[in-house]
Amino acid sequence: MQALPRAFYDRDTSLVAHELLGKLLVHRFNGSELIGKIVEVEAYLGPHDLAAHTSKGITPRTQVMFGPPGHVYVYLIYGMHHCMNVVTEADGTGAAVLLRALEPVSGLTVNASGPGRLCKAMGIDKSHYGHDLCSSSLFITEDPAAMPIDIAERPRVGVDYAGEWADKPLRFYIRGNSYISKK
Repeated sequence: MQALPRAFYDRDTSLVAHELLGKLLVHRFNGSELIGKIVEVEAYLGPHDLAAHTSKGITPRTQVMFGPPGHVYVYLIYGMHHCMNVVTEADGTGAAVLLRALEPVSGLTVNASGPGRLCKAMGIDKSHYGHDLCSSSLFITEDPAAMPIDIAERPRVGVDYAGEWADKPLRFYIRGNSYISKK
C-alpha cells in the first residue's frame, strides 16, 4: 500500500472531500495495522467559512491548517474526543477535511462512526498533530477493491453557530453505507 501523493491534497477542498470517500485510512503502530474505509467526511473551506476553526485566523491550534497540504490537523472536543482533519489546498489557505466515519477493513474491532470514535478506534490523538500523510505509518491510500459509490451531500453536523455556513451541504458520505455517523 502506498500513500496518496501530496498533489492529491493540494486541490479544492470539496473535491478532495468527495474523492476521500472510499479511500483507506491506514495506521501502523506498535506492530499492528489498522485499516478503515473512509465513508463520511466534512469540508471546511478556510477562514471565510465561519464553521472552520481557521475563521479565527492563525492560532497555535490552527497553525497546521495553514501549512502545506497532506498533513493532519488533530484537535480535542469536549475535553475528551480527538478529531482528525486532512489539510487541503495551498499553503496559507486554512482548509481541511474532517474524517467522520470509517467502515472496518482490517484490525478495527470497535465502532469508528463519528469523528471521536474514529480517532479512538484508529489510535489517533494529539501526538499526530502535523503528521505528514505521505509517510508510511499513518496515511491514506487507494482501495484496491474499490467499487463505484453514490455520494450524498448534507449540511455539516454541530455547526449551528456558523450562521449561513451551517446549512451549506459540505458533509459528504457514501449513500446507503451502514457505518456513517448520522443519517
